[in-house]
Amino acid sequence: MIAQLACGALHGVDAFRVDLEVDFTRQGLPAFTMVGLAEGAVREAKERVFAALRASNFKLPAARITVNLAPADRRKTGTAYDLPMALGLLAASGLVPPERMAGWFLAGELSLGGEIKSVPGILPLALLAREQGVRGMLVSPDNAAEAAVVDGLSVYAVQTLAACVAFVLGAAELAPVPATGMAGLAAATHHLDYADVKGQEHAKRALEIAAAGGHNLLFIGPPGSGKTMLAQRLPGILPPLSFEEALEVTKIYSVSGNLSAGQGLVAIRPFRAPHHTVSEVGLVGGGGLPRPGEVSLAHRGVLFLDELPEYGRAALEVLRQPLEDGVVNITRAAQSVSFPASCMLVAAMNPCPCGYRTDERRRCTCSGAEVERYRARLSGPLLDRIDLHVEVPAVPWKDLSAPASEVTSAAMRERVLAARAVQTRRYAGMPHCRGNADLAGGLLEEHCALGRNERAFMEQAVASLALSARAYVRILRLARTIADMEDAGSIRIEHLAEAVNCRVLDRERL
Repeated sequence: MIAQLACGALHGVDAFRVDLEVDFTRQGLPAFTMVGLAEGAVREAKERVFAALRASNFKLPAARITVNLAPADRRKTGTAYDLPMALGLLAASGLVPPERMAGWFLAGELSLGGEIKSVPGILPLALLAREQGVRGMLVSPDNAAEAAVVDGLSVYAVQTLAACVAFVLGAAELAPVPATGMAGLAAATHHLDYADVKGQEHAKRALEIAAAGGHNLLFIGPPGSGKTMLAQRLPGILPPLSFEEALEVTKIYSVSGNLSAGQGLVAIRPFRAPHHTVSEVGLVGGGGLPRPGEVSLAHRGVLFLDELPEYGRAALEVLRQPLEDGVVNITRAAQSVSFPASCMLVAAMNPCPCGYRTDERRRCTCSGAEVERYRARLSGPLLDRIDLHVEVPAVPWKDLSAPASEVTSAAMRERVLAARAVQTRRYAGMPHCRGNADLAGGLLEEHCALGRNERAFMEQAVASLALSARAYVRILRLARTIADMEDAGSIRIEHLAEAVNCRVLDRERL
């Protein structure tokens, strides 16, 4: 007898359907064969499944068994095939009527005792199940909240293999897991507030501009000046995640196994801060079985790179393409995978190796050649992808001893949301331009047009500061964002002046 069940496999952050077919015949010597380009964990499912069946008091007769995972030319990985394989064996052997399995979508790992365990990638699989129009989806209780995010899909949490069989046979009842949808998004808040940061008003202003236009930012300052504190609070002033954005982020965290047991949607914007020893694969993703890296885990959020020159040169250079395109493309001999990577980059660095070149209270011990070598660790093409570079000086005593700052994240967020609303209206119908940081070509000329006085100001700035063409474009983008924060229709000289002031590397060599 042949039984067929529906399940799925992951490819990047998406899923494709897999038909698990089981041929069970008593002709010939007993044997077990699995075909369909199954990787190690899938091939090992045989031992887990047979042990779980025995523990659940199901006894299969001796037979020649063939399991096929179709389509047979696409790689299958992971342990999500344990549950469908167990039910497929029961259906093919006649212990469960095959018609009872029709319309169900299954995913789950089996323990040797028959318990159903969680697996990564349930959200993409649930989206696939809804697209296939299945009767319902059977998953582990730890995966139920994640799958229930998908509206229009009946999700059932089953604790054990025996309970799953009883439910399929109609001998036990289960209520579908309540759909969560957008629940939790509106109430989600970031717990860090800029009111905790004393002083550094110029840096806070730069962060507000960056958040309003989606610009990348580099902080330059001595140790202890608050660069990390400032960066950690950036997600708190960004617009809340929309449901579509939350789905995108949750899919990435799901396939990478970074969701907690019982977690549904990722409700707040991610903040990722990898250590400077991170490898290229850890930063942008990859490996034998490609997985998302830190830049993808920061999708729709913030990627913070502290001590930027300490990162490996090769690791930083592979960041250039994701920062430009918002996607990571990983190509291997057997497959090609794309991971979303649209994030804001916030980086921090010292002005010199010892860190005190701009600190008036400490003496710098670095020679000019040492400073040049330190700065040379950052390539020009990488710095060209950073719109703002702002000096963060040491905090003076009068600021440290002052009461809590009156500049709160809530007030900053209101201004950011107002500026983002202006850009949303302006770029409506332009999917490749989500904000001012994406302006280029004709759109830049159209929305950053300068008047006579503004053109004269920029001509003088380009000449006196020896600005490159890329620097000029980034100043225009920043000025457009600053104008939007004031709800100004056109860019004025004061907007351009502040934009120039937000690019310290154009004005001096630290």
